[in-house]
Amino acid sequence: MTSEFDLHCHTTASDGKLDPADLVLRACERGVRTLAITDHDTVDGYRQALPVAQQQGLRLIPGIELSTVWGGINVHIVGLNFDPDSEAMREAERDQLEARKQRSVIIADKLSKKLKHEILLEDVQALAGGAEGSELVGRPHFAQHLINEGLVPDMATAFKKYLGAGKAGDVKASWPETEQAVKWIVAAGGTAVMAHAHMYKMTRTKLRACMDDFVDAGGGAIEVAYGLMDRDQQGQMCSIAKDYGLKGSCGSDFHGPNKFGLDLGVMPQFPQDIEPVWSDWN
Repeated sequence: MTSEFDLHCHTTASDGKLDPADLVLRACERGVRTLAITDHDTVDGYRQALPVAQQQGLRLIPGIELSTVWGGINVHIVGLNFDPDSEAMREAERDQLEARKQRSVIIADKLSKKLKHEILLEDVQALAGGAEGSELVGRPHFAQHLINEGLVPDMATAFKKYLGAGKAGDVKASWPETEQAVKWIVAAGGTAVMAHAHMYKMTRTKLRACMDDFVDAGGGAIEVAYGLMDRDQQGQMCSIAKDYGLKGSCGSDFHGPNKFGLDLGVMPQFPQDIEPVWSDWN
C-alpha cells in the first residue's frame, strides 16, 4: 500500500536515480505528505530539495543514512529530524565522505586485480557527478561502470560476482562503528533509526547483541514498515521494537523506478501497536 510517510529514500546526491527536485515532485504525485531524503552519508539531497518541498507544500524532514560497521558487518543507521547545520552532523558528513573517498580507491584497486582489467576511478567518479563528487562514489557506480565496460551484463551480476557481500568490491574497513553514527545523530538533535535490520545476515542472537549496542548508544527507533518486506519480517521487527521500547519508522528505500513495483510510499501498513517515530515531531 502507499503511505503518506516515507522516511527512507535516495537521490542523485548519493546512489538514487532522481535528482532531489524530481524526487520531491514524484513524492507529491504519489500522495506522500511527509518525506525524509536519506542519502548515504550526506545531507545534500535534503538541502537541495528543501526549496522545492516548501513550494509544493510537502513536509521534508532532514535525513541521512550512515554507513557503519558492527561486528564486521555493514549496518546502516538512518538519522531523522536533526539539525543539518549542527557541528555534529557536519563532522559526520566530513568523516563519512572521507571514508567513502578512501574506500573508492581501494575498491578500484581490488576490482582491477580481480578482473585483470584496469578500473579507472575517474570514470567511476564521472558516474557519481564528476570529480567534485568523487567522495560520493558507491558500489552502484562501480557496478554501472562494469556494465559500461562490457564486463558484466547487469547490476545483479555485478553485485553477485564482484561487489556483493564477501566479494572483491565489498570494502567496509573504513566505516565507523555503529555507536559513533548513533552518537552523531543524537548530538545533532535527531533520532537514530536502525535501518532494514531484517536484511542483515545475522543470527537472532547476534542481531539482539547489535540492538543492545544500538540502544546503549542512544538509538531510538527501528524500521517496521519497509519497502517490500513480508509479514514475517515485519513481525520480527515489531517484536524487536517492543522488546527494546523503540519507536517505529517506515520507508520505501526508493532509489529510482524499477521493475519490481517499488516506488515512493510503497511499504506494508504501519503497525498500530508501535509508536511512530514522528509522534513527537512538531
